[in-house]
Amino acid sequence: MDDNDGLDQRAAGGGELRSEEPVAGPANREPDNLRLVHLLRAVTVEFGLRQADFAARNGMHPTDVRALICLLDAARADEPATAGLLGARLGLNSAGTTAVIDRLERLGHVARIRDDHDRRRTLLHVEPGAIRLGRDFFGPLIDGVLQVLDSFDPAERETVRRFLTAAHTVFTAERP
Repeated sequence: MDDNDGLDQRAAGGGELRSEEPVAGPANREPDNLRLVHLLRAVTVEFGLRQADFAARNGMHPTDVRALICLLDAARADEPATAGLLGARLGLNSAGTTAVIDRLERLGHVARIRDDHDRRRTLLHVEPGAIRLGRDFFGPLIDGVLQVLDSFDPAERETVRRFLTAAHTVFTAERP
């Protein structure tokens, strides 16, 4: 991004800033909404780094961690966790999805289980050991975020929920 992005409008039109006018610092040059977007990006980057660290410490590929998250999210939403769902959520083709599932199964993190309602379908189940592993690593971070949220009143939490839900909708709608 250009250093001049978001400069104070006083400089627009070719006029120079007068010496008594403070020069906007980097944090003051961008609109408040853009600062929020950049903060959201910083949180997601940091979370991605933590996921990569978790993957490296546990002999996994970063995509394996994203796959576990997708499977856990599906379980929370009471959605059948199939290879097709996983591939769609991760943007993987069939071969890539199978490779992820095979790696997670070999590591003992995922089990393939025949669907009781449709015997032709195989469901993916995150094993309790993988859940414990994730809680041991991410639990303190989640607890810290929950502590922050506890300091918000219900209306503030609802505002955060609305923002994150809308931001998620924007990102998933733009996925190719």
